[in-house]
This record gives sequence, structure tokens and C-alpha cells, in this order.
Amino acid sequence: MRAVWKAPVLWVGVLFAFLLFEMRVLRPIFAWAFPGVRPEIFERASFIELFVSQFELVVAASAAATVVGVLLAIFVTRPMGRDFRTIANVLATVGQTFPPVAVLALAVPALGFGPLPTIVALFLYGLLPIIENAIAGLEGVSPALREAASGMGLSAWQALRDVELPLAAPLILAGIRVSVTIGIGTATIGSTVGALTFGTPIFDGLAGNKIPYVLQGAVLVALFAIVTDLLFGLLARWLQPPSFK
Repeated sequence: MRAVWKAPVLWVGVLFAFLLFEMRVLRPIFAWAFPGVRPEIFERASFIELFVSQFELVVAASAAATVVGVLLAIFVTRPMGRDFRTIANVLATVGQTFPPVAVLALAVPALGFGPLPTIVALFLYGLLPIIENAIAGLEGVSPALREAASGMGLSAWQALRDVELPLAAPLILAGIRVSVTIGIGTATIGSTVGALTFGTPIFDGLAGNKIPYVLQGAVLVALFAIVTDLLFGLLARWLQPPSFK
């Protein structure tokens, strides 16, 4: 029980939840620090609404990137797909190095304003770490284990499902962790094309010279990313073999 109370994820999560639900408690502090700003707390949408919307965007994009990234990694680590490995890496690298703002600018004419262009940008931006880690994890499985699985009569699919993927899971999870954390921060730019995120108060504050809104959005998105990263850390520890914990 004492270890639970010392867990950073607990205290960061409590602070994040408090600010989501009770940001108005800080109204006197913002009024004192920024006397010319009214209202002191962003009110165009509730912070809970902003969180739920951004959470949905990140989950949708990360789930798609995870499925596509892991499937591509499986394909290029099979004998029939090894010739496509370089192409897969190049495409993933281009997707991440291409600025998300540019992706949004290209996607809006085809997809319109709203969350969809943001999901596309986050999907492309999150592919690279998942593909790289999934490939590294699958290729890191010992050939002796593959031979043992074959000797036990397992088919290629059964060996992948029961041997390779479980052994590669920690590295795959590490790639997903990086991808999701990056996605949380990057999702804020979706507010420039009509998506509702913690970037909404940030951009409204910049446009209206209301610094409290910028601070409120920035602190919340930072806490969101930190809590998510810490939760992934707990999951990674749970997936580790007992001898490594």
C-alpha cells in the first residue's frame, strides 16, 4: 500500500483530474497575475470536453497506427516481405518528418475541417516508432526459439502468435508508448482546423492575447502526456518477465 501512495502516476493523475474538474478554483490566482484578462478561466468549452475530444483523437490515430505498424513489421520480417523492408522504413520516416501542419493543410481540402484531418496527421506521425520497434522486437527473437517452435509442430502463424509476438511485446509497447506520447502533444495543432483539443484554449489565448488560456491548455496537455507515459511504464513493467522486474 505504501508503494501505491509513492507512485508518481497517482499524484500526477490526481493533479490532472483536479485541474480538469476544478480549474475555477485557481480563478483568484489568474485574476491577480493577469488583471486585464476577463474571464480568467477559459469558458468556450469545458476542460472535460476538451480532454474527451483529444483522448478520442489520440486513441483513434494510435490504434490505426498500431495495427498498420505491427502488420507492416510482421510482413517485412517474413521471407516474402523482406524486399519491402526498406520501402516500409522510408514511408514511415517520411510520414514522421513531414510536418503535421503541412499534413493538415493538405488534408483539409479533401477531408474538410474537424477531427478527421487531425487523425490522419497523428496516424502518419505515429507510424515510425511503432514500425521500428516492432521490427526490432520480431527480429530479436532467437532463431533457436523459432526452430524449437517449428520442431514442436507449430505452424508459422502459431509460432508468430505464441512465440514471436509475446517475446517482442515489450519492444512493441515501447514504440506505441513513444507514438502515443508524441500524438498527445501533436494533437493540439488540430485546433487550427476545427478539432476540439487542449490546443483550443492555447490558440484562443494567443489570438486574444490571453496568457491564462495558454497556460491552462499547456499545463493540461503536459499533464495528460505525463500521466499517459507513466501508465505505459507501469504496463511495460507488468509485461516484463519476473526475472527482470
